[in-house]
Amino acid sequence: MSGKRARRLAERKAERSRAARRGVMVSVASAVVAVGTATGMMSALDDGRGDEARPEVTSSPLLEPGPAVPTASPTKASPSPSPSPSKSSAKPSPKPSKAPKPEVKKKTVEASTNLYRYPDSNVLDWVAANRNDPRAALIESRIADRPQAVWFAEFAPGTITSRVRAVTSAAAAKGSVPVVVPYAIPQRDCGGHSQGGAGNLDEYDAWIDKFAAGLGSGEVVVILEPDAIAQSDCLSEGQRADRFASLARAGRVLKAANPNARVYHDAGHSGWNSPAKQASLLRQAGAASAASSDGIFSNVSNFNGTSGEIAYVRRTLDALGGPASLGAVIDTSRNGNGAPADGEWCDPVGRKLGQAPTLSTGQARIDGYLWIKLPGESDGCLGAPGSFAPDYAYDLAR
Repeated sequence: MSGKRARRLAERKAERSRAARRGVMVSVASAVVAVGTATGMMSALDDGRGDEARPEVTSSPLLEPGPAVPTASPTKASPSPSPSPSKSSAKPSPKPSKAPKPEVKKKTVEASTNLYRYPDSNVLDWVAANRNDPRAALIESRIADRPQAVWFAEFAPGTITSRVRAVTSAAAAKGSVPVVVPYAIPQRDCGGHSQGGAGNLDEYDAWIDKFAAGLGSGEVVVILEPDAIAQSDCLSEGQRADRFASLARAGRVLKAANPNARVYHDAGHSGWNSPAKQASLLRQAGAASAASSDGIFSNVSNFNGTSGEIAYVRRTLDALGGPASLGAVIDTSRNGNGAPADGEWCDPVGRKLGQAPTLSTGQARIDGYLWIKLPGESDGCLGAPGSFAPDYAYDLAR
């Protein structure tokens, strides 16, 4: 897609108006929000035991509307997460839906047996505690049993190596591939609800070194800093150049530490920047170099349909250049029905699970469909941000 942003990310504060139509329909950007309050992802956290800490599940980033990008044609608004709450955003009723008897539907894409399912999550806890709930069987089979990403959103340098190692070593013991998400870039979320991370880029570089030391030697997929590239307009030109240099360095360090690591860089999503603009930013962040990149990722926490994302990442890869081996992974966790026509971003009704996580897509240059956002965890309208919402999970799954 092409067009100009309806608003600058720098103008987004704790409260901002929702993206509106200005002559054309707009689509909303993807971002991950609110560490500490959080929604939809798993995060391996510091538990105060120094470098002996084990991973724990915690709340993770909340979804809210982000920078709007006018589309080339009048299409409906495409919602996606972004850090600041929108005062004018309509929210679906928090009233839970009724839970009819579960009926397991046939899966259209089987989950890859090679991807690692992290054994601690809100959905697994809920299933274990609610075995007699009529929704439990469907939620377990369609969501809890699926491999999903593990987020490292806390800046805790003293324990990061052991926490990453706990995940990668457990996956290696099972002969499976973990998906890990380092999320600690300075000025994260441009000071929005997901602000945090390292205090400066020197601290971040040192943190990445320790993160890389936990990767082990087995295959691992690294989703490097969601929104750090697409959501960088709030930085000055010099700050942006410094951030991109650190991201390029991070890619090199991660791949040097584990040659079997596959590192993917932030491409936003199909409703944000144009492929040409995003490719230009990605190139500055080292995404076109085989020494620091295996390609790009898109649609994190978003609802955009898979076919549109495939077209977008292919155009972005073409514009990016670099070796032909570069590919893309797409977050398909909640995009089964595509984006809501009304642009709703917060626990929108009528959404469905997307294609199951797999590293075998059968599509050229598409390396995987991944569940990076954890389906069933609330964006904040059907429950506290990051809490498991069984009615919402059930509706996604059936």
